[in-house]
Amino acid sequence: MQSPLYSAPQNRKSCLNKPIVLPVSGPPILACGAWLKNTVCVTRGNEAYVSQLIGDLDSAEARLMLEQSVMHLCADLDVQPEVVAHDLHPDFYSTQFAQSYAAQRGLPIVAVQHHHAHIAALCAEHGVIQPVLGLALDGVGLGTDNMPWGGELLRVEGADFQRLGHLAPLAMPGGDRAAREPWRMAAAVLFQLGRGDEITQRFPNQPGANTVATMLQCGLNCPATSSMGRLFDAAAGLLGVCGIQTFEAQAAIQLQELAQRHGQIAPLAEGYWITDNRVLDFSPLLAVLSDCRDASYGAALFHATLAAGLAEWVERAASEYNIAYIALGGGCFHNDILLRALTDRLAKHGLQVLAAQQMQPNDSAISLGQAWVALQIIKQGK
Repeated sequence: MQSPLYSAPQNRKSCLNKPIVLPVSGPPILACGAWLKNTVCVTRGNEAYVSQLIGDLDSAEARLMLEQSVMHLCADLDVQPEVVAHDLHPDFYSTQFAQSYAAQRGLPIVAVQHHHAHIAALCAEHGVIQPVLGLALDGVGLGTDNMPWGGELLRVEGADFQRLGHLAPLAMPGGDRAAREPWRMAAAVLFQLGRGDEITQRFPNQPGANTVATMLQCGLNCPATSSMGRLFDAAAGLLGVCGIQTFEAQAAIQLQELAQRHGQIAPLAEGYWITDNRVLDFSPLLAVLSDCRDASYGAALFHATLAAGLAEWVERAASEYNIAYIALGGGCFHNDILLRALTDRLAKHGLQVLAAQQMQPNDSAISLGQAWVALQIIKQGK
């Protein structure tokens, strides 16, 4: 489906596509998006305009494109932003740009947590102002505790959110490098299962295997994350599907393809547990995958058990908080198997699922979510 993205042609004629119509109106907001798959968003009245995809902000060209997109959007909409929103992460160029832009003009700024923005984008897109439960599943986003989040169960109402639960944390040996090398996440799982002595023999082609085993043993440079993306990486590494990624989400994509080829199967009985403080732990599933020699079967089992565990997790919270709307946000919902299975399970329990339609579920929707939260703050007079 065509995204409602603004495209800025070289001749600079205005080219504003259909905006997202919001259920509330307010002063003009500029939201500067995330680091990966960056977009910016400008609101006018009850309309939100999202820029063309700018991309990852690791190049001078992308950063210049962000600045130009802000200038062009504001000019074409004939608005001057009155509030500027950005991600919590202080090192993102989008955050630094937002802070500089606001300071130069004496404007208030709003910092929006990454996963809150994912769920807020869905509320904006669907025009939902009631409380929702948000399931935000992605690679990483800075949490309010300064830890890398990515598997979050949130209660979102207006400008506020509450972290009700999260996936059981996994160590990331080597930090960000573990996101590029799924074998490291698999090694972390083996260590967590008490099988750290298997790491070097399981990954004989990885020169760093012995070092990673030592890092895990000593807790050196092994930050913990609740990321669903890293859980996918761990499963791929354990099944021998993908040791090192050559492009983003390669491990997850290959797992999905294997699961599709194998076909649908039942979830693993007792493949997960949910703690009293709503931590969803797939350790039993990972233990089975550690000894699985059929990658296609393992991939299918992984998907089926994920959907079952996530659905039960959400259903329990929906019952406890008496909430009917469930928003599914984050890049992991590009996975059609997971999205369909989870949607079907939640619908059977009478829950109304909000999934990305006009926007993508990934970080390109973050700017819209930031703008929505800023509008809610203004509406609530905070």
